[in-house]
Amino acid sequence: MTHVINPKKLLNSKWTALKPQNKEKHFLVSEIEFDEEGSVLSCTIEAVMSKRSEQIQWQVLKDPTHWLQGWK
Repeated sequence: MTHVINPKKLLNSKWTALKPQNKEKHFLVSEIEFDEEGSVLSCTIEAVMSKRSEQIQWQVLKDPTHWLQGWK
């Protein structure tokens, strides 16, 4: 089962990585860029502990084997 995500509500949403790397488990969506049609052009997540940012395809957040919505 995939998560249903409204891209317009992604900004500042909280996510938990189920397979943490570098002990980074909790993330915030820190930046979202949309085109004129409202489609997501880019999505940046930020690790809460290290403040490290990386761009991701926002659709990967729908995969419950890698991401949980909220901080768990």
